[in-house]
Amino acid sequence: MSVSELIVETMPVGPLQCNCTILGDPVSRKAIVVDPGGDAEMLLERLLELDLQVERIIHTHAHLDHFLASGKLKEATGANLALHREDLFLWDMLEDQCRMFGIPFEKPPPPDQWLEHEEEIDLKGVKGKALHTPGHTPGSMCFLFESQKLLIAGDTLFQGSIGRTDLWGGDFQKIEKSIQEKLYTLDEETSVITGHGNSTSIGHEMRANSFVRA
Repeated sequence: MSVSELIVETMPVGPLQCNCTILGDPVSRKAIVVDPGGDAEMLLERLLELDLQVERIIHTHAHLDHFLASGKLKEATGANLALHREDLFLWDMLEDQCRMFGIPFEKPPPPDQWLEHEEEIDLKGVKGKALHTPGHTPGSMCFLFESQKLLIAGDTLFQGSIGRTDLWGGDFQKIEKSIQEKLYTLDEETSVITGHGNSTSIGHEMRANSFVRA
């Protein structure tokens, strides 16, 4: 997938097929990786093919399937690793999460930075902002690149569905409010890269999502 002025590639990775997105600036060759949920070697190879240097690794939340390659990616690139502070408790229990799902655990390094609501995501030609959208987890984030009409929604919003709220810290009322007040107020033509499965658009979900309507 490509978006004007940005290199944008999304690929399912890891045992639970989390959508990992590479955002690259074609001029500086600097990149951001969102949710490296596994297959570190494949991601590093693709970054090499694209001639991109990773400066930031950002997470939509701290469930195990969105972090599994974070440690190896940081070790290989030296990139800054970030998530929202309210998901620190999940980051601290990643080993327990892996054990519950029978997935081998590799301890990741601690976060370098806490993401804030409406914080600017700026890396040379890659410009956007972080949106705090609690509900799936307390620290769930979405990343909006408004000029590109692009939203990376993590597990907050799916095609025809929403993130589950029956896991640690999940809250249906909060995810409903996040979607209605922070996502459904975006341009309806905004493309949505979801945390798992197919991409969608804000307008389509406003009209067709059976869990949260506009």
